[in-house]
Amino acid sequence: MTPENLKAILQQIVDENPFSIRAVLKVTAVEFTDEVPTLAVTREARPRLLVNLDFVTRNCRNDAEVEAVLCHEFLHVLLSHTESLEEFTPELHLALDAVVNAIIHRELGPTRSAMMSRYYRRAKGLDRLLRPMNGRENTMYQHALRDPVSLQPWVHAWHALYDGKLVVDDIAEIARDLAKDGNQAGVSKGRLIGNHDDLGRELPPALAQALDRAMREMNGSGIWRSPRARGVGANPYDALFTAADARLRRWEEQVLQILRKHVEPDRLSRARHDEPREARLPVLTSSDRRGFLRALSSPFLPECVHSSVAPVRTGTAQVYLDVSGSMNAEMPLVIAMLGRVSLWIRRPFWAFSDVVAPATIRGGRLETQTSGGTSLGCVLDHVENTKPASAVIVTDGFVEEIPADRVRRITGTRLHAIVTRDGNPISLQRAGIPYTQLERLPS
Repeated sequence: MTPENLKAILQQIVDENPFSIRAVLKVTAVEFTDEVPTLAVTREARPRLLVNLDFVTRNCRNDAEVEAVLCHEFLHVLLSHTESLEEFTPELHLALDAVVNAIIHRELGPTRSAMMSRYYRRAKGLDRLLRPMNGRENTMYQHALRDPVSLQPWVHAWHALYDGKLVVDDIAEIARDLAKDGNQAGVSKGRLIGNHDDLGRELPPALAQALDRAMREMNGSGIWRSPRARGVGANPYDALFTAADARLRRWEEQVLQILRKHVEPDRLSRARHDEPREARLPVLTSSDRRGFLRALSSPFLPECVHSSVAPVRTGTAQVYLDVSGSMNAEMPLVIAMLGRVSLWIRRPFWAFSDVVAPATIRGGRLETQTSGGTSLGCVLDHVENTKPASAVIVTDGFVEEIPADRVRRITGTRLHAIVTRDGNPISLQRAGIPYTQLERLPS
């Protein structure tokens, strides 16, 4: 992991904006240092995100795990900022990290939380709350439920935490009760991820304001037992996510599947994926058993296959967004969803009504110039003139009738349409344009 790669991952996090992280990262300078064991956000007038690159390289196997570690530090600062706590006890340190790791596991998935599973794989007792149960432990827990009395209370808490049913207060309370019986947590603060030494200290204005901006869309529900009133109105929240975010995540998965099938090489793309690499070296490795066996019978050291991964730029897709008046009702959700997959969209990003114009999404708002009419013909003309290998059209389907032979005139370009959940794809069907309609989800 190089400083450049980590900064690229940070930029990707800013674009995707999980947990409303963008506000904090924009006021935080990045600095690589071995003065901190893991990561830390400083409480200075100009906050710095301190990163121990050796820790990241040693413990993270891919970009997804690096994302999880960076999100962990942000959530770590956020959770300690959400409530005014008089004392940060060892039990509360453990509880905060356990809840942060559980949120990352539930919301970002096991691929990203795999680093925590490895990092705390040898943890004992209550410290195992810092990672999800592995397959063997989960199977044993399910069998033990036949006689629940035989299980220690903290084991039930472990399962409930990663199921989203326990909050910081619950974990801290269980830890305190065990401490009274002489069962102290075994993980020292040096093994916890993030800056635990500065918890409880006053935040500088820049960082406090950035965190407050993030909190406007969060109310602490799913984190604290009785959170203080925060956010706008009284919307229900679940582990830092609004109901709309759950819908957007489902749509994001659908749209990403489509974009990945329509990407073209793009040297300016910021999206990356890990690609397996192999090298033959005269160095023994346990992963190449044949080479190891050859070394037992040969006087010469044989070449062995060494496997690794390397970050490779991912292509982007040419996208056209329908901004006609009939899209108004769903436009806020569509803009939010496209913002989350922006790394996969080629620049310029195009908007259309009855003309095609360049567009950008800044701060969750679409910026473009269009006439307000509705015509798919202008998109077909633009595709025919620019001749991309593929193009994706996002529309509600309420467009003029397009003759099928007009679509067939476009050769060398694979067209695909994404139809909004309340749209009507009948005109696209008649024109012979393949489409995928976003699923209808409960409000």
